[in-house]
Amino acid sequence: MSSPIPTHRRTIIIESFDTEDSYLINATLTDERPWADGEELVRDVHGMTLDVEVDRRSFVVTNANAKMHRTPHMECVAIEPAFRNLIGLSVTRGFNKSVQERLGRQRGCTHLEFLARAIGPVVIQAMASSSSRQGGAAGISRTVKEDSDSWLTNTCHLWATDSIGATKIREGWRPGLDGYPARTLVEMRATRS
Repeated sequence: MSSPIPTHRRTIIIESFDTEDSYLINATLTDERPWADGEELVRDVHGMTLDVEVDRRSFVVTNANAKMHRTPHMECVAIEPAFRNLIGLSVTRGFNKSVQERLGRQRGCTHLEFLARAIGPVVIQAMASSSSRQGGAAGISRTVKEDSDSWLTNTCHLWATDSIGATKIREGWRPGLDGYPARTLVEMRATRS
């Protein structure tokens, strides 16, 4: 059997940066056809960025700018201003639904909308990382204690109400202070005994 031939490559990079009052999120998406030579056959299909500013206290989007650097159609860039409609949205519960309602399908660009939906979970990670950077172990403990019931609950199976993740938090586990993957709940309890 011959080796598989790569047909498409999508690269997504999302970074967060701290300011005094906000998280700055820079999301980049590129699509390319690795088999194409870039001369006779088009190699680079999409190149776009979505920059979003989120208030640290309210988790509300305060600024948003989309930029399409590379598109298959000149008219694609006409949708860039629509992504200002992210302003005013909370990146907490219901964010994906709100993004889809404002920018889904014909109201936006499928690729930029994908980036927008990815921003919510990135802000949550940025919050934890920022707390750790600024306050070390005390910062992590404070963030988990103050916020675990609101931003972690029901975000995935591990953080379902009364789940193992919630139990681990109640029993003293602090994300970022122990190695990953974290020990099982059974192992945690055994080491305390």
